[in-house]
Order: sequence, then structure tokens, then C-alpha cells
Amino acid sequence: MTEMLKIDKLNKTFAAPTGDVIALNNIQLQVKKGEFITIIGPSGCGKSTLLKIVAGLDTDYTGAVVLNGKPVDGPSIEKGFIFQEPRLFPWLTVEKNIAANLSLKDPTTRTRVTELIELVRLTGFEKSYPRELSGGMAQRVAIARALLRNPDVLLLDEPFGALDAFTRAHLQEVLLDIWQTNRTTMLFVTHDLDEAVFLGQRVIIMNPRPGHIRSVQPIDLPFPRKRSSSSFQELRHKVLSEFEKVEEPTIDVGAGI
Repeated sequence: MTEMLKIDKLNKTFAAPTGDVIALNNIQLQVKKGEFITIIGPSGCGKSTLLKIVAGLDTDYTGAVVLNGKPVDGPSIEKGFIFQEPRLFPWLTVEKNIAANLSLKDPTTRTRVTELIELVRLTGFEKSYPRELSGGMAQRVAIARALLRNPDVLLLDEPFGALDAFTRAHLQEVLLDIWQTNRTTMLFVTHDLDEAVFLGQRVIIMNPRPGHIRSVQPIDLPFPRKRSSSSFQELRHKVLSEFEKVEEPTIDVGAGI
């Protein structure tokens, strides 16, 4: 695999009434094409901020973020972004939400939307509206919409955080199916340690105040993974041991950064 994303000496500061808050400090990370990276850390460690910078949604930083050899200077179709909430258009059906500003009358778009609906396991719900969907189904629509334009990297900011445990586990399996089918590079932010180990090829553990990478833990387990296996539990314990060394923030300023 070749390097797709390079983050070099990235620093991000927010102005606050009580003084500047350093959200990210000297972040250095290289991500290979087709790699699945999970990022975990306490609130306020800069996980979401890091994702938004990679997405081009925040360009007020120092350092370098390079995707496919080009500096990231704003949003583009090369980068898909999934928020914690699906953010669907309530007046559009599933298929039209996925197509967004593209016309379903175009045969190529129609074919691609149909393929994605099948990929995210929503066949039969093409004409349904968001109000008729469960939270998990709505999030699958959001994932399909992000994949429609074949992004080079998919950025997921706690996309399953608001879902119940059963739905969350199901969508983890769906996401892995999508990744193994498309081999889209993924950066996945989560608060859930099990989720990080279950999905990621590498787990990035972040520390707060200021936000920085504490360690990078490789997860050398083949897919599909079983949470009950001894090898999974050993790696989970290893990541947990490292995570327990993370220093919790002493104040709540900037939580959710």
C-alpha cells in the first residue's frame, strides 16, 4: 500500500475568553491507501477537530495536511465525511438522499445508487423517507451518500455513537463489508475501545490538553474478527492498558473539540 495521507507537525489553537486553547499539538501521522484507522481518546483531545481539518472543513492551522500529494485547502469530493447524526433531507426519499444533487434520471447515477443501496443493505427501502427509517438505517443512507462520489478517504466522526448496542454492532459489520468491498481509506473517530479494536488496522490513542497522539497500536488480526477470541481480548487488553495511561483533562473547556 502506498501513502495516501500525510499529516506533518499539525497544530491547531482556538481563541477562548480565558486564553488560547491548544486543541492539537504536533500531530504527525501517515495513512496508507486502503487503510482503516480508528482514533480514540477522551472528550477534548481533538479527535473531531483533526477529522475536520483532514476534511478541509477547518483550514486555520499550522503544519501540513497532504492528500494524494496535494495540500488540503478545503472540502472536495476526494473526502467524504460522516457525522454522528445522519443529516438527511427529510423531504427526500432514500434514493434521492443518496443521489443528493445528482439526477437519478442519469443512468450512471441510477446504477451507482442502486449498487450502494444494496451495499448498505437497504434494498426495498429506496422510496422510504427518513421519518420511516430507524437510526441505524438513516446512518446507512448517510454512508451510501458519502460513497457515491467515490471519495479517496472516508472520515467518520463517531457515526454509531447515538445507536443502541445491537444496531451499533450490526453497522460495524456493514461498514467492514463496505471497506472490504471498496477498500476506501477510512479514518474513524470513536469513544468505544471495543469498536476501535474491532474495526481498525491501527488504533490511534490521543491525549488531551493539548491534544496529541500518545501512541499508535497496530491490530494484527485478520477479518472477520471475533470479540470473544483470545487474540482479540489480548489486543483489547493491550490497547486498554495504553489508554488507561491517558491523562484526563482537569477542566471541561473545549470538550467535544
